[in-house]
Amino acid sequence: MAVSSFLLLALAALTGIILAFEPVLQKVQPYRTDGFTDLTLAQTLPVLKKSFSEISELSVDANQFVRVKGIDADGKNRTAFVDPQTGDILGTPTEQSEFFQWVTALHRSLFLHELGRFFIGLTAFLLLLITISGTLLIIQRQRGIKRFFTRIVRENVAQYYHVVLGRLSLIPIMLIALSGTYLSLARFGLVATEKISPQIDFDAIQSKPERKPADFAVFQNTRLCEVQTIEFPFSDDVEDYYTLKLTDRELAVNQVTGEILSENRYPTALLLTNLSLDLHTGRTSAVWAIILAVATGNILFFIYSGFAITWKRLANRVKKNVYSADESRFIILVGSENGSTFKYAQLIHQQLLSRGEKSYLTEFNNYTVFPKAEYLLAMTATYGLGDAPTNAKKFAALLDQYPQSQPIRYSVLGFGSRSYPDFCQFAFEVNHLLARHAWAKPLIDIHTVNDKSPADFQLWAETWSDQTHLPLTVSADQLNAPASELDTLVVTSHTQTTQPDGTFLIRFQTSQRQEVTSGDLLAIYPANDHRERQYSIGMVDNELQLSVRLHPGGLGSGYLHGLQPGESIKARLVRNDQFHFPDKAPVVVMIANGTGIAPFLGMISQNSQKVVCHLYGGFRERSSFERYRDFLEKSLSTQHLTRLQVAYSREGEKQYVSTLLARDTDFIANVLATNGVLMICGSLAMQKDVFDLLETICQTKLGKSVSIYQSHRQILTDCY
Repeated sequence: MAVSSFLLLALAALTGIILAFEPVLQKVQPYRTDGFTDLTLAQTLPVLKKSFSEISELSVDANQFVRVKGIDADGKNRTAFVDPQTGDILGTPTEQSEFFQWVTALHRSLFLHELGRFFIGLTAFLLLLITISGTLLIIQRQRGIKRFFTRIVRENVAQYYHVVLGRLSLIPIMLIALSGTYLSLARFGLVATEKISPQIDFDAIQSKPERKPADFAVFQNTRLCEVQTIEFPFSDDVEDYYTLKLTDRELAVNQVTGEILSENRYPTALLLTNLSLDLHTGRTSAVWAIILAVATGNILFFIYSGFAITWKRLANRVKKNVYSADESRFIILVGSENGSTFKYAQLIHQQLLSRGEKSYLTEFNNYTVFPKAEYLLAMTATYGLGDAPTNAKKFAALLDQYPQSQPIRYSVLGFGSRSYPDFCQFAFEVNHLLARHAWAKPLIDIHTVNDKSPADFQLWAETWSDQTHLPLTVSADQLNAPASELDTLVVTSHTQTTQPDGTFLIRFQTSQRQEVTSGDLLAIYPANDHRERQYSIGMVDNELQLSVRLHPGGLGSGYLHGLQPGESIKARLVRNDQFHFPDKAPVVVMIANGTGIAPFLGMISQNSQKVVCHLYGGFRERSSFERYRDFLEKSLSTQHLTRLQVAYSREGEKQYVSTLLARDTDFIANVLATNGVLMICGSLAMQKDVFDLLETICQTKLGKSVSIYQSHRQILTDCY
């Protein structure tokens, strides 16, 4: 629809912008009087009779200018704008300017008469369909109608403003398209409208009692703002009558007695035609005309941005492969809705080719048998409610249809934004699907890239290179990562550590009020370059608290450890909606190891409703837990925390957090069965152990897969 209509749509939009200024120019003419909406015909007509010896017609246009046709006091035929309160002549109507006549003809019919009107009407209908489909796509992108106006992740200028401006101008553009379509249907007679003709019994017309127009009840009850036109009686004969065409009906009024001789309400189709004309042209309101001009200007931007998005998507698509699928050792599968993931895949693909390797790059939907493949790289984004991108929707079925005949080492890399609760969900689904097949052998754990982070991608590339012994060079310049707006945070407290691998707590106060809560992420840039390090936030006493392990030579941890109270840093606050404390849950079980406890400390602190909370924490030694002991024991006494279970992996019984969960399998199963929520934060290794245990619990005690509870957001994870 976009391709087939963009030329006519661009022309209609451009001329529409110009025509939107005509009502504005009309409104500034000095022909409207104060108090117009309160005047009645009984007040106005006698006044006009003093200025005009004879009146044939009175009309009120869309600007609420009163126009009178008749013979003035000097006996001259006159058409003039008048003041309805005094009868003074304000000016003489002029014809529409030749320029606006030319633009109007071009806008309505392309100078092709009825054929042109048909094409313009068809364009309006296509715009209506584009608007509806665009609205549905925004709803899908935002994961529901309720989230229609929630924040949009800014990926690139064209895509960002295509959605943002689309939401803001949705209603005006929808009305432009709908009214334009309706007017075209009415023009070609596809909307039935009955002609109004008064039915008058002339034999029953009365000539008494005789009244003055000011005493007519119908004139006293009809305001001037309700009038479209009034046709005055041609003679004094009682059979000649006033014809009042109002906004919703037509009246015939006895000129002698004021009696209503007939009343005909306009059919709905005619009222809709008039309403469509008002909405489409903005003739009744200068403000609405300006809104139409802005919205129509947005249509021109949408044409540009829509093609820019499409061009980028096509430019990033798979180009011709040097080697075929049958002869390639490396297979790279790409899942992408807007094409941005192809940039990363192409980078790896080209490097493999430059090293003399046979690499084949294709979309997920092209998955088939790869007879000589040794490595499979699955690189995918997520679309909608954790769904597969369009070019990956067939993958699950194809994977079962085409089993590989030899072992293949696979790795999965997910792209997404932590601003969305379904962060990289499809990538995790791909990883799960591959793990079910005997021929598929994991090369490395699944990795994710948040907001196209060069650091995340570099980490995956380094890990993958170590396992394949094929060095990959990935730089920020190659990825062309956009700069982000940073916030200023001030250090308020710091509990430093003397141990080279010890844990410390650091708190920050934001320089301005931010919408941030426990579970969100703080992204810092220790070297003031593209390298980003993210830490889970716990909100404690209205301050951002991080729990950090000091790694020897660690870029992020070393930078944070060196900060002193009062110092400020530049950082980025990242919404992490998929790991917020649930709004409605009877029980919440928090599972953490090491510094993964950080967001849970904030959630416990913010648990003012005293929701039942259980914390399972895994630490290396008792000394690692000491920093949190006082806070957690106090939380137990205030019932912000219901139960605390702690395991130490390097002393005592040498337990892991999964050991504690294994003892409470009945409890965990009951939590899931009663709509409770499990939240897991910490290392990926811990997450893997916990998920293996949860899969067993879910299968044996609940008869379902753990993925069922993940999809219902009863199991939330934020691991690294």
